[in-house]
Amino acid sequence: MSALLEVIGVTKAFGPVLAVDNLSLSVGGNEFFALLGPSGCGKTTLLRMIAGFEQPDQGRILLDGVDITGLKANKRPINLMFQSYALFPHMSVAANVAYGLEMEGVRGAELARRVDEVLALVQLSALAKRKPAQLSGGQKQRVALARALVKRPKLLLLDEPLGALDKKLREQMQIELKRLQQETGIAFLVVTHDQEEALTMADRIALLRQGRIAQLGEPRVLYERPNSRFVADFIGQMNFLDGQRVARGFEVPGLGIFPAANIADIGLGGAGALAVRPERIEVTDTAVNGALPAEVDGSAYLGQDLILHLRLHGQAKPLVARLPAANPLTAKVMRGQRVWCGWSDAHSLILSE
Repeated sequence: MSALLEVIGVTKAFGPVLAVDNLSLSVGGNEFFALLGPSGCGKTTLLRMIAGFEQPDQGRILLDGVDITGLKANKRPINLMFQSYALFPHMSVAANVAYGLEMEGVRGAELARRVDEVLALVQLSALAKRKPAQLSGGQKQRVALARALVKRPKLLLLDEPLGALDKKLREQMQIELKRLQQETGIAFLVVTHDQEEALTMADRIALLRQGRIAQLGEPRVLYERPNSRFVADFIGQMNFLDGQRVARGFEVPGLGIFPAANIADIGLGGAGALAVRPERIEVTDTAVNGALPAEVDGSAYLGQDLILHLRLHGQAKPLVARLPAANPLTAKVMRGQRVWCGWSDAHSLILSE
């Protein structure tokens, strides 16, 4: 994949606070890329530098091979969609979408055609004459998106674009944004703290921590093969059983010695944790060879599945298991019940900090 955007060794500090620390990444020309991380990790600062609202202290930013590091924001072929949408309340939907083109001197039939095209793309043609006050949250979000897309930027930046929507609408719009990105062929770079949002929409994710990239890769890689305890804990839910690497595997005090998918990559004697996703844990109410005995400490029914907290011998924290609703055990399991649990070697990893 050829790079459309290249961030090369970029650093940005605000007084004593190092917001972005010698960071490099690239975004492809038809890619949906996500900057993910907790508050204060540097993702918004990086976005603002790409947009041109902040200048890096060092490093370069290239777009299509052209150095745009010192270029003013309004001179960059980049659009930024804000979380607040910032629609003009006195203008219709069509007028809001047309505004940016009009400022560039587009008029007449060309203006009408491009506005009509983008409103059809975001499925708002029937609402072209309405004012923002007459729209739902999801419809306002589409107007803001149409206004950004109508200028045909090489790169569209989205700053927490779904943060103002309720959960159900946010989930619908995640799929919608992905569809629009694929249909327009414009590269999208989204900033979010929501790992589910990043997993759903992005082709690749850069997970940031303290101004640096903790891990960069496809969503499945970050979820299935996190490279550290931080990544595993931030992307989805993970169980950690503390211990150390020994000659025959990974030893968890009080539970025994376990194999793991990455056992060959871990040196002897290193402290760390055996990491297992809740949905990878198998639970039964009958003893199974090799399974660990446990006591049900609590449960939460979520409709599509059941969350179990399992108390294991010698472990201060319960093991979390996620059982699909089709599992017959979900209908009869009770607090205090004796069960047995286990997981495939391929579904556990040894991780350090």
